[in-house]
Amino acid sequence: MKIKNIKINNYGNLENKEINLKNKINIIYGKNESGKSTLLNYIKNIFYGISKNKNGKNISDYDKYKPWGKVDYSGKLKYELDNGEEFEIFRDFNKKNPKIFNKELEDISKDFNIVKKDGVQFFYDQTNVDEGMFTSTVVSMQEEVKLDKQEQSILVQKLANLTGTGDDNLSYKKIMDKLNKLQIEEVGTDRSQGRPINIVRDRMKNIEFVLKELHQYQNDKNGIEKSKEEYTGKISKLEEELGILKKVNIIELCRQTEENKINIKNNYKNERNKKIDELNLEKNNLINKINENKIKNNQKNNIQKNKSNKKIKKYILIFILIINILIFILNKNIIKNNLINIFNYFLIPIYLIIIFILEKINNKKIKNKINLENEKNNKENEELNNEINLINKQLEILEEEKTKEEKEIEKEQVEIDNKIEIELSKLKEEFKNKSDLNYYLDKIENENINNLINNTQENINKNKLELQAIKIKEENINYKLEEMVNLKEEYDNLSEELVDLENRNNVINLTKEIITKAYINMKNNITPKFTENLSNNIAKISKGKYTKVGINDENGLIVENEYGEYIPADLLSTGTIDQLYLSLRLSMIDDLSNEKMPIILDEAFAYYDDDRLENIIKFLSDNMKEHQVIIFTCTKREQEILNKLNIEYNLVEM
Repeated sequence: MKIKNIKINNYGNLENKEINLKNKINIIYGKNESGKSTLLNYIKNIFYGISKNKNGKNISDYDKYKPWGKVDYSGKLKYELDNGEEFEIFRDFNKKNPKIFNKELEDISKDFNIVKKDGVQFFYDQTNVDEGMFTSTVVSMQEEVKLDKQEQSILVQKLANLTGTGDDNLSYKKIMDKLNKLQIEEVGTDRSQGRPINIVRDRMKNIEFVLKELHQYQNDKNGIEKSKEEYTGKISKLEEELGILKKVNIIELCRQTEENKINIKNNYKNERNKKIDELNLEKNNLINKINENKIKNNQKNNIQKNKSNKKIKKYILIFILIINILIFILNKNIIKNNLINIFNYFLIPIYLIIIFILEKINNKKIKNKINLENEKNNKENEELNNEINLINKQLEILEEEKTKEEKEIEKEQVEIDNKIEIELSKLKEEFKNKSDLNYYLDKIENENINNLINNTQENINKNKLELQAIKIKEENINYKLEEMVNLKEEYDNLSEELVDLENRNNVINLTKEIITKAYINMKNNITPKFTENLSNNIAKISKGKYTKVGINDENGLIVENEYGEYIPADLLSTGTIDQLYLSLRLSMIDDLSNEKMPIILDEAFAYYDDDRLENIIKFLSDNMKEHQVIIFTCTKREQEILNKLNIEYNLVEM
């Protein structure tokens, strides 16, 4: 696989930059801070994408290389696989997925696997090299070269890691130590104390003991539930009865209210009847008075007539008798004249004539007087008749009102009866499946409904007090049972946690077993191949000074010098360790992928002397011909040696 062309639109401090690379050796030359490291990260990020996560850094790569004050954050890279197929990647670093074009410039981005977290996996699909392997093997960066003794030991450890596990950041011993520590801290063992699995088991034993003690409350709970049901049923029935009584009471109150209205009208009717009776009495009295007046007037007239005639006749008769007596005496004793006697005889006729005349005169006076009396009497009777007529009119009005009111009262009474019957029917319909309403209606007829309501309410209150006492007892038991439930739940959770811990323990043990088998397999099968390749490479690079490299559990990485002595790698010089590290990477690169991956070296020769540098460049030229070599450097030593050895190379100045 070869990188053909790099085009950077905006990335970090690089802008509108285009670089063409050749198949063999390429020198990327530039002073410090000229953008070489930025370019190297651009190559990695355009293949694998750029992370917005810090991943333990102070700032994420996305934020680190995002151009200041520019919206565009993109670039393109053209590369060729070993089979001759060419591809172009365009990546907008603000987006997760790039666009991949084939030689015909067709967008084939959808032809590759897509991982939700990382996006399109085109480069891994083509090379089988992930980002970690690319960084740890394909690329050798300047920070891998250490100067002081402590950091030199770290580099030696990386070498040992590579030969032992295939990854310079993975140490079998450290992995096993971490797994053992993880197993103790996160799980524990049968012998450990205060570890998760021990804490869980101890807690489960305590819960089992407490649950045995709390089990007795379950039976009490069942009895209380039964009592609660009984009292709840009683209260429900009494409340239903109270509801019926109150509704019946409401109906009765409505009846009483309506009947009170009728009673008021009946009172008005009675008062009207009384008034009618009074008027009739008054009318009869007036009629009687008129009749009495008539009788009295007739009697009075008759008496007046009789009384006047008799008195006159009496006076005249007395007068005539006196005269007769006088005439008789005078005539007999003194006068003695017959004419006088004759005259005396004529006195009676005269008397009668006088009586007749006087009676005529008197009758006329009496008649006038009677007429006056009759007029007076008639006038009085007329007034009495007028009063009677007024009374008759009043009686007529009152009788009409009475008749009308009686009809209204009768109608309202019927309406009340119908309304009450309807309400009772509704009530019967409402309670037909619950209670016998007739029972309560009969009961109400025999007892005062208010007393029934009060007694029922008292029964409800009494039963509610009993129920409340049961509930208080239940709360005390529920507290215990809740504790029991919580403990059971905790026990179940602990059981699950124990299973998880045991599974985790099994996983850790299985992981340790797999890692150990892999480590043994690596040592027995792969590591010898690496050490053989490494030995061949270091012999060529060091011109036979170091011919054999090995690894063992006691000393880690060891090197045989020209005298045949095996020396621990950490006793070698920094330059020699650096050679070993690079040699090991080069020995592994052909096993990474079916593709001949590029060899990218970033200031990898900073601590090489001229002889070592010449040896490594010659080695790269002679032994890595199938690989594209890209060397990032801030010196011209590489160019000078290439020119000295007459090796063709491509120079790119930053």
